[in-house]
Amino acid sequence: MDQKILSLATEKTAEKLQEFLQCLKDDELTGLLQKHAVKGKSPGALLKGIFKGSPCSEEAGSLRRLKVYKYCIQLVESGDLHREVASEITGLLMLEAHSLPGSSLVELANGFVDVVREGSLVNGKSLELLPIILTALATKKENLAYGKGELNGEEYKKQLINTLCSSRWDQQFVIQLTSMFRDVPLSIEELEFVVEKVLRLLSKLDLQEIPPLVYQLLLLSSKGSRTKVLEGIIAFFSQMDKSHNEEQCGDDLLDLVTVPSGELRHVEGTIILHIVFAIKLDRDLGRELMKHLKAGQQGDANKTICPFSIALLLSVARIQRFEEQVFDLLKTSILKSFRDLQLLHTSKFLQNLVPQKSCISTMILEVVKNSVHSWDHVTQGLVELGFILMDSYGPKKILGGKTTEASLVPSKTPSQQACRLGANILLETFKIHEMIRKEIVEQVLNRVVSKASSPISHFLDLLSNIIIYAPLVLQSCSSKVTEAFDYLSFLPLHTVQGLLKAVQPLLKVSMSMRDSLILVLRKAMFANHLDARKSAVAGFLLLLKNFKILGSLSSSQCSQSIGATQVQVDVHSRYNSVANEAFCLEILDSLRRCLGQQADVRLMLYEGFYDVLRRNSQLANSIMHTLLIQLKQYYEPKHDLLPPLKLEACILAQGDQIFLQEPLAHLLCCIQHCLAWYRNKVMPEEEEEEEGFQQDLEDMLESITIRMIKSELEDFELDKSADFSQATSVGIKNNIYALLVIGVCEVLIEYNFTIGNFSKNKFEEVLSLFKCYNRLSDILKEKAGKGKSTMVNKTVRSFLSMKFVSALLVALFRVLLWRYTSIPTSVEESGKKEKGKTISLLCLEGLQRIFHTVQQFFPSKIHQFLRALDITNEDEEEEDVNITQRATFQIRQFQRSLVNLLSCQDDDFNGKEALLLVTILSSLSKLLDPSSPQLMQMLSWTVKMCKENSLEDASFCKGLMNLLFSLHVLCKSPVSVLRDLSQDIHGQLGDLDQDIEVEKPNHFAMVNLKTAAPTVCLQVLSQAEKVLEEVDWLITKLKGHLGQETLSEEASQEVSLNQTLEKAAILQLGTLLTAFHELVQTALPSGSCVDSLLRNLSKIYTILTALVKYYLQVCRTSGGIPNRMEKLVKLSGSHLTPQCYAFISYVQNIQNESLSVAGEKKKEKTAAVTTAMARVLRETKPIPNLIFAIEQYEKFLIHLSKKSKVNLMQYMKLSTSRDFRINGDILDTALQEQETDEENERMTDQTVASEQRKDDDSQEPAKKKRKKK
Repeated sequence: MDQKILSLATEKTAEKLQEFLQCLKDDELTGLLQKHAVKGKSPGALLKGIFKGSPCSEEAGSLRRLKVYKYCIQLVESGDLHREVASEITGLLMLEAHSLPGSSLVELANGFVDVVREGSLVNGKSLELLPIILTALATKKENLAYGKGELNGEEYKKQLINTLCSSRWDQQFVIQLTSMFRDVPLSIEELEFVVEKVLRLLSKLDLQEIPPLVYQLLLLSSKGSRTKVLEGIIAFFSQMDKSHNEEQCGDDLLDLVTVPSGELRHVEGTIILHIVFAIKLDRDLGRELMKHLKAGQQGDANKTICPFSIALLLSVARIQRFEEQVFDLLKTSILKSFRDLQLLHTSKFLQNLVPQKSCISTMILEVVKNSVHSWDHVTQGLVELGFILMDSYGPKKILGGKTTEASLVPSKTPSQQACRLGANILLETFKIHEMIRKEIVEQVLNRVVSKASSPISHFLDLLSNIIIYAPLVLQSCSSKVTEAFDYLSFLPLHTVQGLLKAVQPLLKVSMSMRDSLILVLRKAMFANHLDARKSAVAGFLLLLKNFKILGSLSSSQCSQSIGATQVQVDVHSRYNSVANEAFCLEILDSLRRCLGQQADVRLMLYEGFYDVLRRNSQLANSIMHTLLIQLKQYYEPKHDLLPPLKLEACILAQGDQIFLQEPLAHLLCCIQHCLAWYRNKVMPEEEEEEEGFQQDLEDMLESITIRMIKSELEDFELDKSADFSQATSVGIKNNIYALLVIGVCEVLIEYNFTIGNFSKNKFEEVLSLFKCYNRLSDILKEKAGKGKSTMVNKTVRSFLSMKFVSALLVALFRVLLWRYTSIPTSVEESGKKEKGKTISLLCLEGLQRIFHTVQQFFPSKIHQFLRALDITNEDEEEEDVNITQRATFQIRQFQRSLVNLLSCQDDDFNGKEALLLVTILSSLSKLLDPSSPQLMQMLSWTVKMCKENSLEDASFCKGLMNLLFSLHVLCKSPVSVLRDLSQDIHGQLGDLDQDIEVEKPNHFAMVNLKTAAPTVCLQVLSQAEKVLEEVDWLITKLKGHLGQETLSEEASQEVSLNQTLEKAAILQLGTLLTAFHELVQTALPSGSCVDSLLRNLSKIYTILTALVKYYLQVCRTSGGIPNRMEKLVKLSGSHLTPQCYAFISYVQNIQNESLSVAGEKKKEKTAAVTTAMARVLRETKPIPNLIFAIEQYEKFLIHLSKKSKVNLMQYMKLSTSRDFRINGDILDTALQEQETDEENERMTDQTVASEQRKDDDSQEPAKKKRKKK
């Protein structure tokens, strides 16, 4: 039978074939098909024959074809056929599908939909036919029955796709169904429907099934909906990461973690590769990715920026055309994130409104951690990002050669935090990825060498951290480090010191590197350039400090820890210590030669020897012997000769020029520190053996002390009649002598105080030395005051150590704090003053500087510092007492002091003391926990002080106001305080209209006639500007939320958050409007207050315009505006805009008056007119900006009125003050005055006098006109 069909199919005509097929029953036909398909007997030929004998033009043929299609689909789907047979059958069915009538196509398509819906697919092979059927159906123009109605082919296809996407898909066929849609022609709406369906299914699939599905999605995105595909993928993995992290945080549920971390990271890495590959093929996909992520920046960045999207961006950065865009986007996002965090950190108002989200720095470091899972495509991008951040946001050089920030100061600004993040990225990447280590070290060293003229402390810190982490590993990079050594002679000294300090752990594990460094340093020691020789000394001193000799003090006493690797090297064997001894002695021998070089080189040696001694105690004898020999060159051995030192040997004359050759004071300072260390550290038996040089040095210092006391200034040729001019060689020599003698006195004061053990004789010697020091200092100051010396105008570094100063102050006053709090300033003797300051005031200044220094440079030691201050409870255990409690104790002492000071009579009030107390209270308040009740108590006390004290001291008022606002923003928004202060300012200064008497509310007594302007007014405006910045930030965030689509479950939360933010922004603006309403009616004096107020008014109108624009967007999407917005517009129209125009007129009037006054004095002083004109131009510059801001606000209000169907302009009254037409009367008067002045200048003296009287008469009416104006 099958042969019959095949033979008939070969004939030219199909009539006999048709007749034969009509005779066959359906079962016989399907049986033949099954027989050929299962046995693999060329079912394709049989199918072709059947189709040839079943023309679609006849109803029977069409029905037969439909039955064959249905049966073949069942056969293919059954899985009983070989793959080749199934493919052959499917291919033939595809070829013939377009010839099927519409009804057959509908029936076949519905069959597929039913199979998918019922989940009865077996292997999904038949799905290859569905795209062809849907495509063929879309081409049918005739109407097809659908339910009770009719649809054409395209509409029917749309309904089928809708039904298919609304059905439940079997998990194992999701990928095949997605792939199937690639071959279906889809409209934009249909494509979005399909994409949304597939994205919803991502969460229901196993992890291993997600990459192929994403791959199919990316292929499907070539048709469109690229943004939705990318957005869905990023959102899915963002949620996956979030859930995974939450699961890992639960320690008790570790066994229940649903997704292994490694598996998730591998899947993410595969998908990132798929997306990058797709972007390489489809540039538009990359553009959409960048567009989507950039748009996310404007709103809630956490919805678009997540560890997965960051890793994706870093991989995309490998594509050259997107590299710059990617890093620009990441830089902008990082800086914006840090700025937002800074703004949130300083504002309790914003903290209560905006939920805290994870910082982008945490996300990036998470990407670094995740990259260990074979994310090689991300690693290179991480390295580039790290260096870009460090290059872009590192410390910068400013005028004067100083850097913008110090490395000791913790990272505070967004730029500093971004630079720190870059260093952390590189360090963590270095730790994880072995292959990239060499490149990181090379790039760091290249920047250290090539950017030496710029601040590179951040790169040196990074290099140090890298080497500390793995000094042994870095031996593989020894060639690059050795190459960097070759540039030491050409690098600045601070760079050399930083570099050598960073690489010193490497020197301990690499002999070849150490030898290379020594060769370079030896060569540099004899270089022509002074800086090269100083670098050599610095390098040798560093080596001496870090290569310990056997028998030296323990590392806990004298050396810093550099990690386990270094410890292993230190205690490796006895040979190391023996070798180190020979090595160190060889270096010392080289350094002794430097004692014959310039003063700067010797100075470095003297400053470094003491540190070497402390860290490498076995070198003590060699060092002190060297110092003894050096001192003998300048010491006068005869005890009856004065002075005891040969100062003439300390200078060098070259022609007419005089130079310092020996920094004698530094030499003595080094000796006294070394002796102090030697007395404390050396064991008694060692002291007996080596007491010779120690005794010699002590005897010499004792002799110098006695003879310095006996010496007069004339012995040094430094009496009052001496020449200290810098223009002569004698004057230069005398200046050098004076500084040497002052330095020697300081060193001897400390030495004798230290060894004196509080004996009366030694204290008398200390006082005598101080008198010598003081006499010479006074002479130098006197000469400097007469302009005869410039050297002493420079701050000369003191030789007194901090340890000595601290001990001296404790000996004199016990402690500064006790001295100040125990003896009030008012009861001190009036004679105990220096520079007009009492001793207590000096104590207070010292306290203020100490508090500031500790907070600025030693934040980690604040708790220890506060504990040391509390001398009342030394014996009690107070481990549980936190910083807030300790700071509160100190705050209360200073609060009592301030209250006592303010309760004094006006004659006894000391404004400087009060300001210092407020400054100290401000410093201490920063240590309080913002959520603690102590901070609220501090705020209440400060408010009370401002309300009850009416002092007229402007500086004190400014300090107290600063304290008030700094505390207020940590608790709540200060807008209500700003409103009250504005009312007080208005009441004190009066109204623009002098006929109106303003009621004085007296909310704050601190606001009085002398402090209202400019002090309090500028403080209020400055704080108002910060509030406006916060509101502006809120509005920007609201606009961003509008531009982002949210899932249905998040939509309600988003709406609630938006409503909260809107309400807060409007309330802030409303309260600020009432504050500005008071200020613009105030008769402010011309100057900074007027200028600042005009700028703030422009800003508030700009922000009001931004809010109006936001509601324009809201009206386009959801509806109308809230009532509170309408009330805000009404308030601005009634309480601000009219008053702004009146204030502008007031400003112009007072400026015209100042010009008139200056014009009257023109003949006396022409500069007065120029100055007045410049001031007027400066102060009137903000006026056009303000009027433009008002007009922009009103313009967009008109648009909003049309959109919202609410007449908002009914509250706005247009004014004519914005009319800039030329006033003819004023112009005529000005021209007449100018012509008269020019004519008068050409007349003779007599004529001038005559004409002047006429001119006075003619100008009188004009003056009256201006007055009327």
